[in-house]
Amino acid sequence: MFSKMHEEYKQCIAIREDLKLSRGKAAVQAAHASILSYELAALRDRRKWKEQGQKKVVLKVNSLEEIYQLEEDAKKHGLPVAIVEDAGLTEIPPGTVTAIGIGPASAETVDKVTKDLELL
Repeated sequence: MFSKMHEEYKQCIAIREDLKLSRGKAAVQAAHASILSYELAALRDRRKWKEQGQKKVVLKVNSLEEIYQLEEDAKKHGLPVAIVEDAGLTEIPPGTVTAIGIGPASAETVDKVTKDLELL
């Protein structure tokens, strides 16, 4: 465990299970969510996260409503958060919300929003 002087950083990505995406499609959506939320993070948090190995955790949600609830909760905690909308070129219609990225940020704060979600 890291002390406060060496706070742990991480990023969480949640994928919608109800869409029944192929593994490849889910992987691509997770990558989009990771980059989009990374770009919104504070420079200090991005640097710390990269120094610690860029910890990522991929989780699952069961609905669009859960994605929007996560977004709201993340914003309340001041976390960088990005929602992924698919271009619709392969498996799903254009504009379909597929994933959400939260962080990188303090793992303690990210956990306040994501602690009840299951791993993908």
